Amino acid sequence: MKILLLGGTKDSTNIIEHIKKNYDAYILTTTTTEYGAKLAKESGSDDVIARPLLKNEIIEIIKKENFNLLIDATHPFAEHITKTSVGIAHELKMPYIRFERPTANLENIDTSHIHYVNSFDEAGKLIADEFVEGNILHFAGANTMEDILKYVSVDRFYPRILKVESSLEKCEKLGVDPSHIIPMKGAASLDENLELIEKYGASAMITKESGEIGGVIEKIEAANKKNIAVIMIQRPKIDGLNKNNSVSNLDELDIKLQNFF
Repeated sequence: MKILLLGGTKDSTNIIEHIKKNYDAYILTTTTTEYGAKLAKESGSDDVIARPLLKNEIIEIIKKENFNLLIDATHPFAEHITKTSVGIAHELKMPYIRFERPTANLENIDTSHIHYVNSFDEAGKLIADEFVEGNILHFAGANTMEDILKYVSVDRFYPRILKVESSLEKCEKLGVDPSHIIPMKGAASLDENLELIEKYGASAMITKESGEIGGVIEKIEAANKKNIAVIMIQRPKIDGLNKNNSVSNLDELDIKLQNFF
């Protein structure tokens, strides 16, 4: 069984470990960064590609290497690649599974500090209107900084990002002072978030609704303790995605995989 896995998330490394432990499969994982590829390799992926791929490149790889299954385990906010992967599976008439991490369960969490928005543009406008004092912690990746900085002064902007070349170049282009860059390696703990809020004098933090695996609950709890705002961008809805092809945990993935092994 040959699987092409679109990865770069904690979900994808969990999937690699699970499949390699329980099934006879060859896995090629694609990620957009060297760091993501390194984690995929360490998790047991047979091979990796560490750069963004165009649609025709993915199709060429699938055809050339005769892959049997396409699994999309990219980030919930990686809307473009998920739409692309759905289109590829349809075009090639190949089996497709979308691993969609569940949203965070906030049932027993104080959500009074959360301000929900539908886009980063909306988040920037909200901060410019309502959070004019204090600094802003950006916990939403380097690719989303520009929309915020259209409305928010770069002097009060502190992004927590992977210190990879592409992200650092974006910071330089946008005028983000290197001393404002917070190095990221995985989701931060509650204590780490508390420390960052205090250290940088934050009045608000920006985060995606990226689920518990993305550390959302630890961010909310830290904001509650420090009485600061959480600007939370809600997940995009992916057009064309058939919910019958989606799973949200490894047990559900197993049910799908049993059709192929």
